[in-house]
Amino acid sequence: MRRIAIAGASGRMGRMLIDGVRNAPDLELAGALDVPGSEAIGIDAGAFLGFASGVPIVSDLRTGLEKAQVLIDFTRPEGTLAHLAVCRELGVQAIIGTTGFTDAQKAEIIAIAKDIAIVMAPNMSVGVNVTLKLLEMAAKALSTGYDIEIIEAHHRHKVDAPSGTALKMGEVIADALGRDLKECAVYSREGVTGERDASTIGFASIRGGDIVGDHTVLFAGTGERIEITHKSASRVTYVQGSFRAVQFLAQQKAGLFDMFDVLGLR
Repeated sequence: MRRIAIAGASGRMGRMLIDGVRNAPDLELAGALDVPGSEAIGIDAGAFLGFASGVPIVSDLRTGLEKAQVLIDFTRPEGTLAHLAVCRELGVQAIIGTTGFTDAQKAEIIAIAKDIAIVMAPNMSVGVNVTLKLLEMAAKALSTGYDIEIIEAHHRHKVDAPSGTALKMGEVIADALGRDLKECAVYSREGVTGERDASTIGFASIRGGDIVGDHTVLFAGTGERIEITHKSASRVTYVQGSFRAVQFLAQQKAGLFDMFDVLGLR
């Protein structure tokens, strides 16, 4: 039995995680965090599901983390870094699904991972991570003669673009091709852009409605095109992947890992 704390406990993802922990035979809810001023502070974390978990939602990080072995965090970069600082003090492991980190913030996480074990991935879905492996294979085989475009679509509430998953797809493809994504990514096109540079990787973002997350990578050649697509119909896939990461961390002391490590896709 592993003791889990959930960050962003009153949000959509937080509630799905709480529900998932409730129904998992090998997990126990040990903490629930939310931002100061949230209307959920002080309310039982299971109240929205109609059951008493015995765990109140709190804003004090040490109170929320002191009984936990693992924190699962799908919040915002600044909040996640604050949570990780306390995790480091208390020896609590972490699973990070938060996206939108700057390079400096990623460096902070790398430093913290010297003391605690962390699984960090822009998408915890098992299917998405298998898709990343397929993209790596496709990029190596289609390294010349194919233009690469990444198209992603998400709900209207998403605050960052391109999505962390789309960027991860770009990184995987660029690494397979021996390129640096920072140098070859094209994030917008408008007006007279000129002929497409064959060495670039293009991104397009769509925002609307309640789209959970769609990602397509297009390899467009002469006379043919290959599309590799993953579509999420529910955030439950992120829950399932997170729980697999929880069990992976049970065997780790410290270090920064991703879902390739969790799923044995390395």
